[in-house]
Amino acid sequence: MIAPNPRPASAGDRRRGRPRRAVVLGASMAGMLAAAALRGHAEEIVVVERDCLPEEAAPRKGLPQARHAHLLMSGGARAVESLLPGTTRRWLGAGAHRIALPSSLVVLTADGWARRWPESQFLIACSRDLLDHVVRQQALAHPEIVLRTRCEAVALLGDAVRITGVRLRHLDSGGSESLATDLVVDATGRGSPAARWLSGLGLPVVREETVDSGLVYASRIFQAPPRAESIPVVSVQAVSGTPEPGRGGTLLPIEGGRWLLTLAGTRGGEPTGETAEFEHFARSLRHPLLADLIARASPLTDVHLTRTTVNRRRFYERSPSWPEGYLVLGDAVASFNPIYGQGMTVAAQCALALRAELTGGGGLTGPGLARRAQRAAARPVSGAWSLATGDDMRYPGATGNRSAVAVRLTHGYFQRLVRTSMCRPAVSRALLDVMTLSEPWPALVRPRMLLEALRGPDPGRRPPPEPPITAAERECWGLAADVP
Repeated sequence: MIAPNPRPASAGDRRRGRPRRAVVLGASMAGMLAAAALRGHAEEIVVVERDCLPEEAAPRKGLPQARHAHLLMSGGARAVESLLPGTTRRWLGAGAHRIALPSSLVVLTADGWARRWPESQFLIACSRDLLDHVVRQQALAHPEIVLRTRCEAVALLGDAVRITGVRLRHLDSGGSESLATDLVVDATGRGSPAARWLSGLGLPVVREETVDSGLVYASRIFQAPPRAESIPVVSVQAVSGTPEPGRGGTLLPIEGGRWLLTLAGTRGGEPTGETAEFEHFARSLRHPLLADLIARASPLTDVHLTRTTVNRRRFYERSPSWPEGYLVLGDAVASFNPIYGQGMTVAAQCALALRAELTGGGGLTGPGLARRAQRAAARPVSGAWSLATGDDMRYPGATGNRSAVAVRLTHGYFQRLVRTSMCRPAVSRALLDVMTLSEPWPALVRPRMLLEALRGPDPGRRPPPEPPITAAERECWGLAADVP
C-alpha cells in the first residue's frame, strides 16, 4: 500500500517535465505490462486492482476465462521480454513450454492437415495463471510500481481537456479517496467504463464494433501419460462458411506435466459443462485425435464452461477530441474471441507502443502523449481484429456490425493464402509472422505475397491424409495401434 494523497503534480512540475505519478487501472496482463512501460518515466506507478490477487499461480475471481487454453504468440512473448527482461526464462523455469511453429503444431485446418515445416515462429504454452503470475512478479520487483488491491476507480477527475486523477473506492472499508496523477491508464478489461466516463465529460460517443460467432468454450485439465508431458499443440479447427455449426478443439501442454484441452462450438453445436459429455464432444469433431489422446490421460478437474467470446472493439483512436492524461489499453480497447490467441499479444504490443511514445515524445507530461499513444496502440489492434472477425462472421447465426464487403474481401484473400501455405513453406512462414503478430497485417499484401496468392496451391502437393505425427510420437502418446 502507499500513503494516501501524496502531493499532486503541479502545473509548474509539468512545465519543467518533472513527472510525479501514473495510475494504472487493473492488474491484468495489460495493466502490469503498461506499468512496466511507464518505468523510467514516473516516480511512482500505482496499479489499482479490485480483486485480491493470489501469491501463487492460481485462479482469481476477475479472470474466469483463465481456465481455457491461452497461447502467448511469439510477437507477444518478444514484447513482454522487451518490457520485462527475463520473463521468458522464468516462465520456462516454472514449467511452461516453448512450442516451435509450425514444427511442433499438429493441426487439422479447413483444408486438411498442415505440414510441420521447420520452425519460423513460436508460442508459449502454459496456464494463464502462470503467465499472469510471472509477469506480475516481474513488474512488482521494481520499487516504483506499487499494487493496491481491493480498490476500484469509480470516476475520473478533471475535464474534457485534461484528466488530473481518479476517485477510488476501497471495497473492504467502503471509504473513498481522490488520487492525483499525470496519467491514467485504463486496463480494466471488457467491462471498462471508459466510454461512459468520456461521455460524462462531454466528449463524443465512441464508435464500437462487435462480432459474435456464438462460440462456447469447455475446458478440462488432464494428467499427461508418462513420457507424454511435452506433446505438441494439437488442434482440430472449426470450419466456417458452411451451414453447419463450427466445432473444434485445442490441446496444449501446461506446467506440472499436465494437458489442457479446450473444446469449442458455435450456435447449435455448443459443448456442455457435463463431464460425461466432454470426451463424446471431442470424438464428434472432424477427426478423433483429441478424443484418442485424452482417453489415455487422467482428468484432474471438472469441465469449465464459458459463453463470453464476443469480439468487441472501441475506436478511441478515432475520437475527434481526446483529453490529456488518459489512455485506454488491452481488452478495454479490443477484446477478441480467445480461439485466436491474440489478446495477450496485442496487450503486450500496445504497452510497447506506449513506451515508444513516452521515450520519443517528451515523457509522461509531453504534450499530446495520450492521444499519440492511443493511436499507436490501435495499430496492433487493427491487424488482430481483421484476422479474428473475418472468420467469426462466417459461422451460422453470427451477429455483428462489420462491413460485409470488408469481411468477404479480407477472408477470401486470407483463406487463399492459407490454402497456398499448405504446400508452399514461404507462404506458411509469412502467414505465421502475421498470425503471431510478429509482422503487421500489410506484410501479407507485399508484392511477393500477392504473387503467391495468384499462383495458389500446388495441385500436385496435397495435404497429408492423416495427422503428421512421427512413429515415436505415436508410441509415446499410446496411439501406435490406433493411428496408421
